[in-house]
Amino acid sequence: MAAEIITQNMELAQKAINTLKTCYDPEIPVDIWELGLIYELNIDIENNLTILMTLTSPSCPVAETLPPETEQKLREIEGIKSAKITMTYSPPWEKEMMSEEAELELGFM
Repeated sequence: MAAEIITQNMELAQKAINTLKTCYDPEIPVDIWELGLIYELNIDIENNLTILMTLTSPSCPVAETLPPETEQKLREIEGIKSAKITMTYSPPWEKEMMSEEAELELGFM
C-alpha cells in the first residue's frame, strides 16, 4: 500500500519523503517510508505538513520515541511551516504494505 500524497507542492513533498527515508525503527534495517508505515502525507497551501502514520505493532518498543523524533526531523525541512504526525492502527500494518525494496532488503523476495 503506497502512501497517499496530498499536496500541490510536489518538490516539498519529495523533501519530506527523503527525510522519512532517514527514519528507522532500530530493530528493522529499512526506513519507515519503505516499510509502508506512512499512510498519508499532506502539505496544505501554507506548507503545514501532516502525516498519518502507523507502526508495525501497537506494542512496538519505539512507539513513544519514533513518532516525535520523525516529527522533529520533518519540522527542520526548509519550507515546512509546521509538521504534525498522527498515529493510527487502522488499518493495521501488514508486511504486504512494504515496498519491493523493503521486501528485498529483509529477504522476503
